[in-house]
Amino acid sequence: MTSDVWLPFHADEIEGLPEGPAYRFWDGDQDFPADPADCAFYVVPYMKPPAVSQRPLPAMTSVRAVQTLSAGVDHVLPSLKSLRPGVMLCNARGVHEASTAELTLTLVLASLRGIPDFVRGQDDEEWRSGFRPSLADKSVLIVGYGSIGSAIEDRLAPFELARVARVARSARTTERGPVRPLTELPSLLPESDVVVLSTPLTESTRGLVDAEFLSRMKDGALLVNVARGPVVDTKALLAELESGRITAALDVTDPEPLPPGHPLWHAPGVLISPHVGGPTSAFWPRAKRLLAQQLTLFVNREPLRNVVLTTGT
Repeated sequence: MTSDVWLPFHADEIEGLPEGPAYRFWDGDQDFPADPADCAFYVVPYMKPPAVSQRPLPAMTSVRAVQTLSAGVDHVLPSLKSLRPGVMLCNARGVHEASTAELTLTLVLASLRGIPDFVRGQDDEEWRSGFRPSLADKSVLIVGYGSIGSAIEDRLAPFELARVARVARSARTTERGPVRPLTELPSLLPESDVVVLSTPLTESTRGLVDAEFLSRMKDGALLVNVARGPVVDTKALLAELESGRITAALDVTDPEPLPPGHPLWHAPGVLISPHVGGPTSAFWPRAKRLLAQQLTLFVNREPLRNVVLTTGT
């Protein structure tokens, strides 16, 4: 049985890795570190284009687990059909909650309080004072209430909000309150001052935020996207931004990276960050802990955590 493990970190950088496997360092370079057919556990390089992440998968005929270092797995899904049945795909639940929730709060506060305008004023040596919206007393809607959505609400809790509504694929009850199904979005959007998108990209969420969704948002509302760019219809969003009816803070865009000259760069009322929800100092220790835990389970033939799907089922 093959025992190669492909890691985007050098093995000596990860405390607690189990003995036994042959650890191969590969972070997306052109040359593979070994024969992909001998890889049993593949850790997908972080923040690499999908073409890079997927390149070795068709040749990984012995792989038994594929581990992403992102919460989303859409960048590897197209190549899973080339794998044999029974391969487990695991995501990085537990790695990105803190950093993504921090950025979400940063984008909300910066947008409401006009921080980009202050920065431009500083560049121009202009004192741009005046009243700005506060997060206090606002109603917030979180669309996509998994571990990241829950972490976002944890950080919103001290801000004296009027209400937090939660939406996910299916309804359930949490310690903080009910989670509504996606079908209830039409009734929740008109009541929300801030709409936060933290949902994974799936066939059901691709283009979820379309012209109809946006038209139901209240005048002056803020849309915050820390999910994936294609969750939002960019053309429909541009139309709303250019009308001045709503504002947006986007950590992800469609297309991405946003090319020079794209109208979204200079649309009124939009704050753009370059997909930096995950890559912070918080990423490294959490990612390495996850890999040590997962590989220990793998070597001991125990069930892996964070299994999103298993091929052939």
